[in-house]
Amino acid sequence: MKIALVIPPSLFLMDERVFPSLGVLKVAAALESADHRVSVVDLSGRSVEEFSVPDAQVIGITATMPQMPAAFQIAERCRESSARLILGGPHPTLVQASARRGSLRAKRMMTELLDTFDTVVCGDGELAAHLALTEYGLIDADDLNSALFLSANELASAPHPSRHLIDIASYRYAIDGVTTQSLIAQLGCPFGCNFCGGRRSPFLRKVRVRPTASVLAEMQHLYDTYRTRGFMFLDDELNVNRQFPELLQGIIELQESLGVEFRLRGLLKSELVTKTMAAQMYRAGFRQVLIGFESGSPRMLENMNKHATLEENTRTVDILREAGIKVKALMSIGHPGESSETCEDTRRWLLQVQPDDFDVTIITVYPGTPYFDDVEPLDETSYVYAAANGDRL
Repeated sequence: MKIALVIPPSLFLMDERVFPSLGVLKVAAALESADHRVSVVDLSGRSVEEFSVPDAQVIGITATMPQMPAAFQIAERCRESSARLILGGPHPTLVQASARRGSLRAKRMMTELLDTFDTVVCGDGELAAHLALTEYGLIDADDLNSALFLSANELASAPHPSRHLIDIASYRYAIDGVTTQSLIAQLGCPFGCNFCGGRRSPFLRKVRVRPTASVLAEMQHLYDTYRTRGFMFLDDELNVNRQFPELLQGIIELQESLGVEFRLRGLLKSELVTKTMAAQMYRAGFRQVLIGFESGSPRMLENMNKHATLEENTRTVDILREAGIKVKALMSIGHPGESSETCEDTRRWLLQVQPDDFDVTIITVYPGTPYFDDVEPLDETSYVYAAANGDRL
């Protein structure tokens, strides 16, 4: 079967050609392994106006929530053809997770999706994509009891993402001047931050870890194919993986066998960082990490259910700096009870710990987050979320 997969523009990004969308490339790899003819229309950094309806029997679109306006425009253009139209990705997954909990807003959103697309896939796409080629309506793989939910063993045996279907050389990122590609060593985050999409979605909550040998094989493949020596791990938090020390040792040994030095970057959970871990990370090639510290206000950390304390966050920056690893602090404002005083707490903490880089984002309330799902209506268009201490959003 002739299948075209579409990556919509991500206009909220300053540069869309940094990290390719690996999720859809994993789906492409699964379809290619079943002998389908697969192409990828990558609109990252381009406009919807440049989109031409591909010659395909099936057109699949992946979308995060900010990509949905473009996804609807692409779908409208695809109606000119007779192709089956499929939507997958984080947006439908989180909308369905919220709808399952009874959110009327999410149910209305899901109805709109099912009215627009022939098939809507929620959750893991590697197995569900095969069913979506023939089935109409909702395919919910975001269910631990579903045969379509990707098991750890299936994740381990899955083919590498089909990077050859996009212009991989046009993606530009470097760590310490070393050209870098991204990869995923594990899926899922077990923590319960109230602002985070996927807290009610098994697809994004259930931790599934690839064996060390599988990850090393992909790194070897990227080195052999593209001479890649820089690797950005897109895992939610690398150090929730109990096999993380084993993976680090494997990466060290792989570099020794190849006679090269890697440069690595990834995301960590603050309170799980230790001096031993940081030293081994440096030996493996880590020179930069990102950590969602989120706030300098203990009250906000409590309201968002972050678990890590301000003292633990400060200690983590000190440990990583001592190990020679740069820290980017990911901060956010707009939580229940947020005020000018709590924002000043965040500013003060950043000035105190002096991370190497930081960003501050304004919280957006998405379906599938407690901030969206666990609300009471104020009127026909407004809702309120209340933290345990009574602070309101």
